[in-house]
Amino acid sequence: MLKDKVKQFPDCPGVYIMKSRKGDTLYIGKASSLKKRVSSYLVPGKSRKTDIFMEKVEDIDYIECQTQAQALILEAALIKEKKPKYNIALRDDKSYPYVEITKDKFPRIFISRPKEKTANIFLGPYPKVKLLKSALNMIRKIFPYCSCRGKFRKPCLFYHIGLCPGPCAGEVSVREYRSNIRSIYKILKGERKKLIHDLEKNMKKLAKAKKFEEAARLRDKLVVLSTLYRGKGRVNQILALKEILNLDSLPLVLEAIDISCLAGKQASGSVVVFSDGQPQKAGYRRYRIKGVEKIDDYAMIGEVFRRRYKRLIEENRKLPDLVIIDGGKGHVQRAKEEMDKLGMSVSLIGIAKRNEEIWFPYKKEPLIIPKDNPCLHLIQRIRDEAHRFAQSYHKILRKKKLIK
Repeated sequence: MLKDKVKQFPDCPGVYIMKSRKGDTLYIGKASSLKKRVSSYLVPGKSRKTDIFMEKVEDIDYIECQTQAQALILEAALIKEKKPKYNIALRDDKSYPYVEITKDKFPRIFISRPKEKTANIFLGPYPKVKLLKSALNMIRKIFPYCSCRGKFRKPCLFYHIGLCPGPCAGEVSVREYRSNIRSIYKILKGERKKLIHDLEKNMKKLAKAKKFEEAARLRDKLVVLSTLYRGKGRVNQILALKEILNLDSLPLVLEAIDISCLAGKQASGSVVVFSDGQPQKAGYRRYRIKGVEKIDDYAMIGEVFRRRYKRLIEENRKLPDLVIIDGGKGHVQRAKEEMDKLGMSVSLIGIAKRNEEIWFPYKKEPLIIPKDNPCLHLIQRIRDEAHRFAQSYHKILRKKKLIK
C-alpha cells in the first residue's frame, strides 16, 4: 500500500519519483518535506485531476536532500534524464523569475523578470525567487561567476570572498571564465551527465599535460558535484569546512585519532575514517599501545599516528585530506613531528575538549568556531566517534586482563 510506504518517508527536503506499474517514471517533483508533500497526493477528493493521475501511480521513490536548493538542482537533472510523461513546465508568465546569462565577453549571471526578449540567454521560469537564489549561491561556490549589472569598475565583495573569479581585476582568462559559465548552464538545464563527462575529460587532459594543480581543482569540483547530485550529501558543510580551516583542498576524507587509558594501563588508540561526512567503518583501526610505559598522552598519540600512516605509505594507499587529533596544542605538535619524520603532508588539526578550540601545528593561538556552526558539529562528531571506538577497545583489553 502506498499510504503505508509514504508514512515512512522522512520529514526533510528531497525529490520524489512517481512510477507506473511497469516501472516507467510518470512524475518527478521536489518538496520541502517529502512526507507532507507526497501524503497530500494520497488524500482522495483533493481534485479530480489528481485522483485520475494517482490511479496510474503504482510506486513512489524518493531521494533525501540537505536543502531545498539542492532538491531544485537534483529535480532538474532527473527530469532531463528520465523525461517523465506528466511533468509540465511552468507557463511563460513574466511574473516568474528567470536566470539571465548575458552575451558579454565575460558573461554575467543574475536573476531577472524579462519584460521583452533580448539576445541574452534565459533559463526558467522558476516558481520561487528565494529558492532560486539559494541554488545559485550553492552553484557559485563550485563555479564562481560575475553578477555585476553595470560596467566593470573595481573588484566587488564577491571577488574578495571567492565567489567571483575577478574579470574586472584581470585575474581570470576568457577561456577559464566561460568554462565556468558553460558548467552553470548545464547544471540549470539538468545536463549533469554531460557536465560530469566533460569535466572528467578535461581533468585527464590536464593531468596528462602535467598541469596537476589545475587538474586537482577540477577533481574537487567533480567531487562536490557528485555529492550535490547524490542526494543527502554534505556539500555545503564540506565547502564551509575548507573555508573555515583555510585548507588547500576539500576535506573529503577525514580521519580522527584518540587515546584511551586508565592510570596508564591497557592503553589503546583508535583511528576512525569519515568520507563525505559519513563513517566508513571498514576503515576503522584500533591499536594497543606498545612503546609507551608511563602515562604520556603525547607519546601515545605519536605512536598511533606513526603506526597508522607509516602503514598507509608502505602500502601506497591514499592518505586522508584532514587528520583530527583529540587534544590540544601539544598533541597536534607531536603528531606534526611524526608527520615530518614520515615525509608526508596532510592537513592536521586538534580539538581540545575544554572549550572545543581548534589547534593548528603552526599557530600559537587556537581557532574558535561558534558553537552553533555545523562545521564544528562535524568535527565534534568525528572526534566523539574516535573516542567511542578507542574506549570500546580499552574496555576489551581491561576485561581480558581481569580474566587473566
